[in-house]
Amino acid sequence: MPSSRNLTRQKIIQAAIELFASQGVSETTTKQIAELAQVNEVTLFRQFGNKHGLLLAVIEDADVFAQLGQSLTTELPPASSLAEMLRAYANTCLQALEQTPAVIRSLVGESGQYSIENRQGLGRSFDRANRRVAKYLKTNIGESQSDLQLPIEQLTSLLHTLLFGYATIELTSEFHGLWRDRADFLDRVVALFVAGAVAENNRQLTSASLPETQTIQQDLPEPIVHQILQQAKKHSPQAYALVYILFGAGLSANEIVSLTRSNHLSSSDRQLLQITHGSMRQVPVNQWILGKRYGSYLKNPLTQWLRSRKDTHPALFINPDGEALTAADLRQLWQQSIDGLLSPTGTPPTIEQAQATWCVEMLMRGLSIEAMQVLTGWETSQLEPYVRRANELTVLAQAFNVDTSQRSHG
Repeated sequence: MPSSRNLTRQKIIQAAIELFASQGVSETTTKQIAELAQVNEVTLFRQFGNKHGLLLAVIEDADVFAQLGQSLTTELPPASSLAEMLRAYANTCLQALEQTPAVIRSLVGESGQYSIENRQGLGRSFDRANRRVAKYLKTNIGESQSDLQLPIEQLTSLLHTLLFGYATIELTSEFHGLWRDRADFLDRVVALFVAGAVAENNRQLTSASLPETQTIQQDLPEPIVHQILQQAKKHSPQAYALVYILFGAGLSANEIVSLTRSNHLSSSDRQLLQITHGSMRQVPVNQWILGKRYGSYLKNPLTQWLRSRKDTHPALFINPDGEALTAADLRQLWQQSIDGLLSPTGTPPTIEQAQATWCVEMLMRGLSIEAMQVLTGWETSQLEPYVRRANELTVLAQAFNVDTSQRSHG
């Protein structure tokens, strides 16, 4: 039986939902909520601290966005193709958004006034809904997943972005010429996704066979790299392990999230990761990163993260829901690890720059371009810019040493 404390908590949350829906979050007072819930206002403060603490409980306990995702996946009719499935889901989603409870509109519309905790709560709620729908699509697409150029999670998040954008425009404007009607919009969305997300059968290269980006990334200087690692360490064992792999093994985001526990091989004299995403290969995880040692082969950020886990999920990394980490989850952890840091160009460091930094460091340590082809699975042309950068840094270091030597003899 639920305790009286839990019953009181649920009464307050339900009262808040009703008032937020009818008059908005900003216009609703804690006194009104307490009166509707038939509790003392002091009880509300004791349970939630303040109104924004109560709002966070509404977001996370009621989990309205995840419930939306769950209800959508149970209402969809069977589909015979990806195009049909996407259209059916998109149409059902837009119908649901038009009937969205006022509390959701209030949460989104007034979110600019909320605390960082409330905005993070909204983000987590959106993530849960996205993962639920992605899981549904993955189950129903089946073997045709191999024809997709984008992971299901990315496909779903892009689709949701378009659908929420459509709903926002339709609910807030009139007489635009962006599309004739909903059917016209859905035709365009489905055509875009089927043409852009599904690979042609005769295509010789797939996205999985290429590095995550063809843009040449700038490597990061030593102080920033160690700051990122330290901030990741303070955030969580998993964030520390992830950043350690980024700088210590040079993997892409998609390669990392595809790893399982069985892909990690560790002994007293080496630590390897078996890559199964894209180019099949083994990559060593370095103890030393830009002149600083991060543990040993048997005790390092990755092994410590694995020892701390109490679950049995086979994935090497997991999200807060206990499921395999997605690329979006990884990028969120990266953002938390680089908070407040800027690269030499004045922009926040990117995950791709971590891979570039590892690549340049390996070349500076003396690995040949042929050896780097084995470790990365890249072509010579893709590695040549990093070879030039490694040579440039080597020459700069030599020039600095010459100048230092001259001063010492002067």
